[in-house]
Amino acid sequence: MHPIRKQRLQLVILLVVAASAIVGLMAYMLGQNANYFYTPSQIAAGEAPSAVHIRAGGMVVEGSIQRSSDSLDVLFDVSDGMATLTIHYAGILPDLFDEGEAAIAAGKLDENNILRATEVLAKHDEKYTPPEVADAMNKAYELKQQENAQ
Repeated sequence: MHPIRKQRLQLVILLVVAASAIVGLMAYMLGQNANYFYTPSQIAAGEAPSAVHIRAGGMVVEGSIQRSSDSLDVLFDVSDGMATLTIHYAGILPDLFDEGEAAIAAGKLDENNILRATEVLAKHDEKYTPPEVADAMNKAYELKQQENAQ
């Protein structure tokens, strides 16, 4: 093989290997930063992983907010109409966070299926409900209607 052709072949192989490594690293990084949304029903059914950062949400259950007297720790429940999920959050809750309103929490599930939240989001006005929460609530409502009809 001619030395110039050999040099070009080595360069092409090097570029292909480098491009493959870059694409692989980018795919790995995107997978690590993805936040998957789960409803309380999916979490109760065991569909949500426990060691992965996820988002979960629903309507804050009336009377479920328990605030610690000596810290910013808060325990509250969210429900999609079929199941309830307990969320533990250590921080200041958004101003619009309230019982009976939609909320989404991001964090990791512990061994007791309690979401250890690092972030809590609340709706921003009276007409808005996060699409994931609205879809989950609609599905739960339809399932309840079907069960009641039988």
